[in-house]
Amino acid sequence: MFSSKVSCVQRLLQLRHTAVCFSAACGKTASSSSLVLGIETSCDDTGAAVLDETGAILGESLHSQKQVHLRTGGIIPTVAQHHHRENIEHVVQEALDRSGVDPSQLTAVATTVMPGLALSLGIGLEFSQRFVRHHNKPFIPIHHMEAHALTVRMLQPVEFPFLVLLVSGGHSLLAVARGVDDFLLLGHTLDEAPGDTLDKVARRLSLIKHPQCSSLSGGQAIELLAKNGDKTKFPFRTPMGQTHDCCFSFAGLRTQVNMAIMKKEAEEGVEKGTLLSCVGDIAAATQHTVAAHLAKRTHRAILFCKAKGLLPTNSPTLVLSGGVASNQYIRKALSVITEKTGLQLLCPPAKFCTDNGVMIAWNGVERLREGKGILPPDVDVRYEPKAPLGVDMTAEVKAAKIRLPSVRIKILS
Repeated sequence: MFSSKVSCVQRLLQLRHTAVCFSAACGKTASSSSLVLGIETSCDDTGAAVLDETGAILGESLHSQKQVHLRTGGIIPTVAQHHHRENIEHVVQEALDRSGVDPSQLTAVATTVMPGLALSLGIGLEFSQRFVRHHNKPFIPIHHMEAHALTVRMLQPVEFPFLVLLVSGGHSLLAVARGVDDFLLLGHTLDEAPGDTLDKVARRLSLIKHPQCSSLSGGQAIELLAKNGDKTKFPFRTPMGQTHDCCFSFAGLRTQVNMAIMKKEAEEGVEKGTLLSCVGDIAAATQHTVAAHLAKRTHRAILFCKAKGLLPTNSPTLVLSGGVASNQYIRKALSVITEKTGLQLLCPPAKFCTDNGVMIAWNGVERLREGKGILPPDVDVRYEPKAPLGVDMTAEVKAAKIRLPSVRIKILS
C-alpha cells in the first residue's frame, strides 16, 4: 500500500503515463482478435474468465467460499486468503481450458486491484503479475466497482452517460457513468453496506438454523423468509430522512432491528440464538426498509441529475448492479422510482451481479478498446483496499437540498 496520499497520487500519475505510452506502443492491442483473461479475488470468490472483444464468454470458472464462511458466521480475511491461494491457479487454468485459449494467444490480463479485502486482493495481484511476466502480456488493473458498473454494457448497448446504483456486501454508491473510466460520485455509504447489514441481521436472527436457510447466505435467507412475512409488524424508520443528500447509512437500521429482536426474545422468553416465531416479519421489515432507503436516495440522485443535465433527455437509464442487486424486492422498489421519473431500469442477470471473472474481463475489454490503463508486464502495481470511484460530487448534491416528493413504495412480494 502507498505510504501517503502524495505518494499515491504520484504513483497513479506514473502508472497513467506508463499506460498511455505502452498503449501507443502496442498499436494493434485492441484488434478484432482481442482476448482478455479476467481475474477476480476482491472478497471471498475466486473467479476467472476469458472474453473476446465482443463480450462473448469463451470460458469461465468460479470457486465460491460461501459454505466455508457460513460455518464461521462471516468472512474471516485470513481464511479467504488461504482459499484464494489454494484455488486461484486451478480456477484460472480451468477458465483457459474451457475457452480453448492458450496464454500465448491472450491480448491482456485484467485483474481486480481495488477496492476489497487486502489479503484477498493480494493473492489475485501476486498471481496475475507472475502470469503476465511469464507470458509477457499487458496488464490491466481493474477497479472492482467500475467493473460492476460496466457489466451491463456487455449484455446490451447502453450508451454513456447513465446513472448507476451499486449495492453489495461491501459497498453501496450512486454515480453517473460518463465513460469507461469517467465517473461522478453522487453518494456512498457512510458506515456499512446493505449486504453487510442483511447478513448481520440474518446472523442475529440465527437464520442458519432455519430449515429453509441452512445453505443460504444471510441476504438470501432474509429475502426468502420475507416473502411470507408481514413488514408492517415492525415499522422500522428509514435512515437519514432529514438529510438531503444521496449518501447511505445502514448501521442505525441494524441497531433498530437488534433492539426489536431483543424485545421479542424477552417477550417469548428465549435466549439469544433461538429462532423467533416472527423471523419472517422481521426479515420483511428489514428488507423493506433497506429497499426504501436505497430507493429514496436514488430518487434524489435522479432529480439532481435532471437539474444539472447530467443524463440524456431521451431514454435516461439507471443501472442496478452488485450482489445485493440480485434481491428481487429491491429491484421492484427501484422500478417504482424509475417508472415515476421516466428512467429505464437495467440490471444484469443475478449471476453477473455477484463477483465473477467475467465482469473483470469485460472491464479489461472496454479499457483495451479505448487504450486506457494498459500496463506493460514489468510495471509494479499495488492493490488498494479502499479506493474511491470517480470525482466526488457528494458535497454538491447535499448543497442542492433536493426535497423528495412523496412516493409510495408498495410491493407485492
